[in-house]
Amino acid sequence: MMLEKKHRGSLSTDTRVSRAKGIDRVTLTYDKDTMMCYFYLEKGSKLELHSHVQSQSGIVIKGHIHFIKGDGEILDLHAGDAYYFASNDPHGSDILEDTELIECFAPSRDDYKD
Repeated sequence: MMLEKKHRGSLSTDTRVSRAKGIDRVTLTYDKDTMMCYFYLEKGSKLELHSHVQSQSGIVIKGHIHFIKGDGEILDLHAGDAYYFASNDPHGSDILEDTELIECFAPSRDDYKD
């Protein structure tokens, strides 16, 4: 059953879900308007160019990642760097080191509600 709201989350107890090979997600909190997720990314994994209706902002907690935008621009990000993708803005990623991210989506993503 999909919940409408999740007011509290924990990296130590919440479900860690595989998003793609080497890319795991924990959905921490959400309502219909916003969602916060934590991602664990393994060095060498990739996320193909994709887009979604939600805007996406995030911050790199640790590691090194290249986000590739639809126009070919590469965002070279390390721990402490933040980023933003507008609604339907194509993006993908190459993970250069084991990396952890916090990402927020608006509105929330039904496919990430566990």
